[in-house]
Amino acid sequence: MITALVNDALISVVIPNLNGIQYLPQCLSSLHCQTLQNIEIIVVDNGSVDGSPVYIKKEFPLVRLIELKENSGFAEGCNIGIRASGGDYVALLNSDTEVEPQWLEELYKSASKNETTGMVASKILLDRDTREIDSAGMLIYPDGIGRQRGRGEIDEGQFDKEEETLYPSGCAALYKREMLNEIGLFDKDFFAYCEDTDLGLRGLRAGWKAVLAPKAVVYHKYSGAAGAYSVFKALHVERNRIWVALKNFPLTWLLLAPYFTLKRYIVQAYGIVVARGSASKFRESQPPAVIMSTIVRAYLSAIKGLPMMLKKRMGIKRKISSREFIKLMKRYCISVSELVLKD
Repeated sequence: MITALVNDALISVVIPNLNGIQYLPQCLSSLHCQTLQNIEIIVVDNGSVDGSPVYIKKEFPLVRLIELKENSGFAEGCNIGIRASGGDYVALLNSDTEVEPQWLEELYKSASKNETTGMVASKILLDRDTREIDSAGMLIYPDGIGRQRGRGEIDEGQFDKEEETLYPSGCAALYKREMLNEIGLFDKDFFAYCEDTDLGLRGLRAGWKAVLAPKAVVYHKYSGAAGAYSVFKALHVERNRIWVALKNFPLTWLLLAPYFTLKRYIVQAYGIVVARGSASKFRESQPPAVIMSTIVRAYLSAIKGLPMMLKKRMGIKRKISSREFIKLMKRYCISVSELVLKD
């Protein structure tokens, strides 16, 4: 049954929330309809001022609510929830989502088939009617930016096979506690964005695998909380992808990363000119001076954190060789045009 207790749960669902009261009714109601009932639901409220905590206490009393006085960031908010949880598996879920009744059951089925499976990705859709895909696992660009596999495509069964993927989107993912105990939790210094890339790559390097559970379906109101093309998001993605590379990339890939970044900037400039892709959408809402200052701020912050990230790099568990790791990343590497010129 659904419980507020820690010790009885097979799966702990951790939901970080920041002013998401408009999304919570659908999100929490859908979790209460799960076919797998041996779960606990934990909401970590990151200092919301929209009445979210009061609403949860009144309407969903079985949900375990952890109230933080201020916004600790997505990464640390998730960590606080994970530390407080007791399940053998941790399901991470954005508050701006709604899940199908068999979501957790399907994630668990995929996770339990192989003892080396440490991460399971959901099939995340943007719209129930159009079946537009948000993510069916993740891909990576060689400068550290992650990209949702299948994003923008219409779900016509092309991702209906249970198969390995690079890592899951942190929007709706299942993690084996044994893996988290070994490699650690999300890097709180990322604050928000790319923390799932960092965690996923650390898991892979430690010898764990990620799979897609195609019947574990989630509907996601993309960037509902932070905004799809905000300065906050652009700054953190640009900074954090540098940290992803510094922490996780083998030396050969790390040395090549600036080349791929320059290539990305050139294609992004082209995208702005022809009005295609996310850079163009960002340019529509922000003047050139803001865009340039955002990039400069991201690099200054990344440089400031350089010693810290290099120290963390030394502590990463490595059970597979750099050659094996590169081979794995190449399998899921994305082209610059697909990364930049799609929304």
